[in-house]
Amino acid sequence: MIETKLDGKTKDIVSENISKMKNLFPEVFQEDTIDFDKLKQLLNGGGEKYEVNADDERYNFTWKGKTESIQIAQTPSTGTLRPCKEESKNWDTTQNLYIEGDNLEVLKLLQKTYSGKIKMIYIDPPYNIGKDFVYKDNYRDNLENYIEQDENGFKTSSKQETSGRYHTNWLNMMYPRLKLARNLLKDDGVIFISIDDHEDYNLRVICNEIFGENNFVCEFIWQKTYSPKNNNKYVSVDHEMILCYARILSNIKKFFRLPRDEKANSMYKYDDNDGKGRYRLSDLTIGKPKGYDIEWNGKIYPEPKNLGWRYTKENMYKLIEEGKIYLPEDTSKRPSYKRYLSEVEGIISKTILPYNEVGHTDKSRKNLNKLIGDYIFDYPKPVDLIMRFLTLTTKDDDIILDFFSGSSTTAHAVMKKNVEDNGNRKFILVQLPEQTDEKSEAYKAGFSNICEIGKERIRRAGDKIIEETGNSDLDIGFKVFKLDSSNIMKWNPDYNNLKNNLLAQTDNLVDGRNNLDLVYEIMLKYGIDITLPIDEYKNDGYKLYSVGAGALIICLDDMITKDVANSIVDLK
Repeated sequence: MIETKLDGKTKDIVSENISKMKNLFPEVFQEDTIDFDKLKQLLNGGGEKYEVNADDERYNFTWKGKTESIQIAQTPSTGTLRPCKEESKNWDTTQNLYIEGDNLEVLKLLQKTYSGKIKMIYIDPPYNIGKDFVYKDNYRDNLENYIEQDENGFKTSSKQETSGRYHTNWLNMMYPRLKLARNLLKDDGVIFISIDDHEDYNLRVICNEIFGENNFVCEFIWQKTYSPKNNNKYVSVDHEMILCYARILSNIKKFFRLPRDEKANSMYKYDDNDGKGRYRLSDLTIGKPKGYDIEWNGKIYPEPKNLGWRYTKENMYKLIEEGKIYLPEDTSKRPSYKRYLSEVEGIISKTILPYNEVGHTDKSRKNLNKLIGDYIFDYPKPVDLIMRFLTLTTKDDDIILDFFSGSSTTAHAVMKKNVEDNGNRKFILVQLPEQTDEKSEAYKAGFSNICEIGKERIRRAGDKIIEETGNSDLDIGFKVFKLDSSNIMKWNPDYNNLKNNLLAQTDNLVDGRNNLDLVYEIMLKYGIDITLPIDEYKNDGYKLYSVGAGALIICLDDMITKDVANSIVDLK
């Protein structure tokens, strides 16, 4: 039974952090204040001391609006995500999500459900090339600001920024989104962020602050073009950077390795058909003699002259018992160690990503044009590039998030990777419905905004993958949800006409909304996965919604009887 109070808001990050502090350091709280001097004493009591730095000249990175950026990331959202079945694919079975809306508000709405559950985040945010941003956050009420902009359409202005605000606006846009994104990562999760040299430095600094400098993994260099381009006044810019940070770096030691190719695997040519797989033989000798011969099953294998066994006598016999040592019939030949292919971690990744391995923008654009037509994405990321990151960091049923999803390359890559290794990864894509130019080929083809292109790309890519592979079990669907204000009517009384105002509140749903909209809002605010199936039942004229095979039972009708209440218990 879920007893959480539904207050219409998303996860309150500030209250949760304060609650954690109260559990760790209850003695520093006095009524509604924190005694920072006492906190300092507690932190300095262990072997490692943490000083409170009050020096005005300490190293610090700030800009106009940074405080508001932090505050807006911590302010709960009162919005919701409304289901849109008609634009979805395989609604009843898919576990993938495509969400239209301002990613700042959407990230807030995902906090309860996906906190600590995302294995990999990849984003390709707007590069700061001197234009006004579509993302115009409003620190007082960003949801209302989003709805107001949505009515007018989201467009990018070509107006050049003044030099004083050139970096500021971009930082104010990125900071709260990255701060919220960090909360969603698993303890062994990672984030990849594509960027060019306009904001590479600033992005590195704010990521060090948000994720922690000690959780920096590396900066990949992707060779984005196969030939020199006249794209700079002085030199050909042939690469972009992709920053990588871990949620907790110490938890990903065994990741970031690529599978060995078949040529390397061919070295593992022996197989005892004992279920352990293929292995190769490696030398057992090293350094000085250990001073013992191997005696096993009545045979003696003498220690080589001037060389010693790699293992102590105790460990050697333990390995023999485990079947890890190859003992030849001819005792004049040396025993060897069985190195199994299954024990090999793979090849460590390099920071240089050449185009012949992960693709380049020209080929990526041509492939996308073949799939959906000559539309608006001049520099779409290659599917192989995202697949490289999926290979390095994900497996099985991991969840992948992209909240600047653009042409939906991430979804395409997830589906292809699942076919490649028989995985069951799920994707969550978030994209602002930015309008296409009325003069563009995309608009003429019926795509009024970027989301329409992205959704169509997923539909066609999924169908093509199944056609080419015959893998009909692959999840190529996605549920579409759209950011909107709450489905529950606000209490805003008119005291001069209070009677009629009260009567109007008997129906709490906003005009144009339905019960299914409200069911999903309840799931979202409780932190229940909105990809779970919902079954509808009727009992004595009442409608019951069973979420996730009884994980939650919802009845939104008035005057619920005892019989209906009992039927809810039976369904549960």
